[in-house]
Amino acid sequence: MSVIVWAIILAEVSFWVVILLGLVFRYVFNRKKMGFFFLALTPVIDLFLLIVTAFDLLNGGTATRAHAIAAIYLGVSVAFGKSMIRWADERFLYYVKKQGEKPERKTGFAYARHSLKGSFQHLFAYVIGTGFLISLIYLVDDPARTSVFFSTLKVWAAILLIDFVISISYFIWPRERRAS
Repeated sequence: MSVIVWAIILAEVSFWVVILLGLVFRYVFNRKKMGFFFLALTPVIDLFLLIVTAFDLLNGGTATRAHAIAAIYLGVSVAFGKSMIRWADERFLYYVKKQGEKPERKTGFAYARHSLKGSFQHLFAYVIGTGFLISLIYLVDDPARTSVFFSTLKVWAAILLIDFVISISYFIWPRERRAS
């Protein structure tokens, strides 16, 4: 596996480790500042991946799908990071600390709105990832070495469109409540 693939794996594992440490320090040890410190490390992880990816390409590397996935990871991490932390926070509080209300499974119009919000977050991730890829294309200035980025953007745009179609479909055919 390439250095970029390992960097992506390290970034993803590190993301969840610092979130877990942040939640443990916040709720188990009642060390809110230390918990915040760990949760605040998530952008540092993104910066690490950004630097490794750019360094590899600017030192003569040819762009691969792994480089493109790194850009996707960065976009998703920035766009969804806060909501992923809130999701983990709610579940940790309820399932581990046995406090608060059980996280509710959304249905109907509430789920449709939630899904559409997620699609707009996905659009934001796409804008961030695209910005990163276009910046790399510009900095590398060698279309032969960055051609994979254009095909990645096309596939990601199609996935984004499908995401919006599915979210809009929930307004037409709402998600029904499960029988208990």
